[in-house]
Amino acid sequence: MTSEQINHPSRSGGDGGGINAIQDEIIEEFSGLDDWMDKYQLLIDLGNEQVPLDEQYKTESNLIDGCQSRVWLQADYENGVIHFSAESDALIVKGIVSLLIRVLSDHTPKEILDADLYFIDEIGLKEHLSPTRSNGLLAMIKQIRSYALAFAMK
Repeated sequence: MTSEQINHPSRSGGDGGGINAIQDEIIEEFSGLDDWMDKYQLLIDLGNEQVPLDEQYKTESNLIDGCQSRVWLQADYENGVIHFSAESDALIVKGIVSLLIRVLSDHTPKEILDADLYFIDEIGLKEHLSPTRSNGLLAMIKQIRSYALAFAMK
């Protein structure tokens, strides 16, 4: 266990290592970049690597309220886990939503609801986003958790 893991209790488990292990991978990927222009470029690259959302899911009901950009989020519940897919018409936002999906997709509703999304602060994302993008990030997380809550009730 690293000193960072000791200082961050959520990394010591709780989700079987899944969500936290993915967050740690993301933190590692961003840790090698000192300049925020490089980090923005990584976000853009991650967004560009994301599989495009099928046109049938680009509906009003899948648009996330509270995002300045258009962000569509599709959630499918199968075999006890939720699979998320998403897309945005803004490059950086597309990268942000791809990170959220990478961390939270294919987990149980309980794991998603219990997740401490510490990677957002650790990579400095929150402090380097404009207020409107920060609000959009919170809206994306809220929508993902809303889906998890709804599926947990099934």
